Amino acid sequence: MRTDRLKDLGARLGLATALGLTLGAGAAQAQEAVTFGTNWLAQAEHGGYYQAVADGTYKACGLDVTIVPGGPQVNNRALMLAGKIDFHMGGNMLQAFYALREGIPVTVVAADFQKEPQVIITHPGKYDSFQAMAGDAPLLIGDNGFASFYQWMISEFGFTVEQRKPYTFNPAPFLADPAAGQQGYVTSEPYAVEREGGFEPDIYLLADEGFSTYATTIETMADTVANRPEAVKCFVEGSAIGWYNFLYGDNSAATKAIMSANPEMTAEQIAFSIEKMKEYGIVDSGDTETMGIGAMTDARMDDFYAKMVKAGVVEDGLDIKQSYTLDFVNKGVGLDIKKKLTGQ
Repeated sequence: MRTDRLKDLGARLGLATALGLTLGAGAAQAQEAVTFGTNWLAQAEHGGYYQAVADGTYKACGLDVTIVPGGPQVNNRALMLAGKIDFHMGGNMLQAFYALREGIPVTVVAADFQKEPQVIITHPGKYDSFQAMAGDAPLLIGDNGFASFYQWMISEFGFTVEQRKPYTFNPAPFLADPAAGQQGYVTSEPYAVEREGGFEPDIYLLADEGFSTYATTIETMADTVANRPEAVKCFVEGSAIGWYNFLYGDNSAATKAIMSANPEMTAEQIAFSIEKMKEYGIVDSGDTETMGIGAMTDARMDDFYAKMVKAGVVEDGLDIKQSYTLDFVNKGVGLDIKKKLTGQ
């Protein structure tokens, strides 16, 4: 039995070498079953995780990962809090700050999006800058957006409560009003507008205007970090490698898996989303260029927290360092793979 297990381990390590993985000698050594819950239906924005499953990247460092899609009737974060799943895809850092405020021991262990893909889109040529919309343009903003990023837009740029109009995730009011702006994700709503409206909207990425949160975070419980650090390391580093391969390599297996998990998803939508993630540096930009995908810094965390306090979204006085850890990121994992795939 021991000989068989050693042979199996050797095979996995051989696979890691063949894939060019750089997970390190401390990787988890057993095939440990873990579940990862996403925060919505399968889509390109989850591609790195599906890629790491399809490529065997997680298995190479010891994890048998099952992805559990989210959706309108699924609350995977609640399942993680209840101990039913191991890792969860967070939205942005506000969720972690709120958990900290409530004394819920959630820890962010990586940020796979350096930029939140939240945008305001407008009709082409209507406004010459993001600031030009303040105080005038009717903006279709949902309730969650109004309570979070729109409060920052008010505090930083002088947008008003009055110009905000409710957004019901139906593009028809935006398409009908040439003066309107609408919230969305750079990877999604512009595609819908192109298809339904027949034009390419102007895009204002909030991250490029200073909304400095990380997004698509990997969350887990503090007990998992303390008691299963090798599993956390494998999942974080395997996910980073998955993202490099998804963005720059052959992502056909991951694309197929996404469409299988979400039959309403199309190859065209996935291709559009990948193009926009690369064009706007959603996953790979800034600190990731030297520290690898998933990178986080105290300075970015402090900057975003200060902006949210100023905007009245969260209260002052939280020890935000309790909401995340840098122990599993910033090690340059996957940079060699990117160089091999892109020549850069």
